[in-house]
Amino acid sequence: MTDSTRITLYHNPACGTSRNVLAMLKASGETPEVIEYLVTPPTRETLEALITAMGGGPRPLLRRKGTPFDELGLENSALSDAELIDAMLAHPILINRPVVVTPTVTRLCRPSEVVLALLDNPVAEYTKEDGDVVHASKA
Repeated sequence: MTDSTRITLYHNPACGTSRNVLAMLKASGETPEVIEYLVTPPTRETLEALITAMGGGPRPLLRRKGTPFDELGLENSALSDAELIDAMLAHPILINRPVVVTPTVTRLCRPSEVVLALLDNPVAEYTKEDGDVVHASKA
């Protein structure tokens, strides 16, 4: 089993994907630190560290659906990484979820079954909220 105290989940309980990831972690015997990032937004330092650990800059972590993405003009490719991070800090709903941090990797877990590949001992099979069954061997 992975050292459970060293797994962190940046979670939005209103998001089905995020709920599925949390449930898969628990079904795998993990007890992650759960950070509801809309209640306790990350600091600039934390957000920058997450982005660096995931690689690819802040754009892959930006969420468009149900956010002020369009109103803020965030599709503009001329915006700097710092400007995108400023927007995420001002509007945490722009941060896509769920983000899982393990001792060896940080990853946006979309689709939710991505989390199974991050664990030493993932649950063999899990039925998601929508009834889809995922298998660790195929994750």
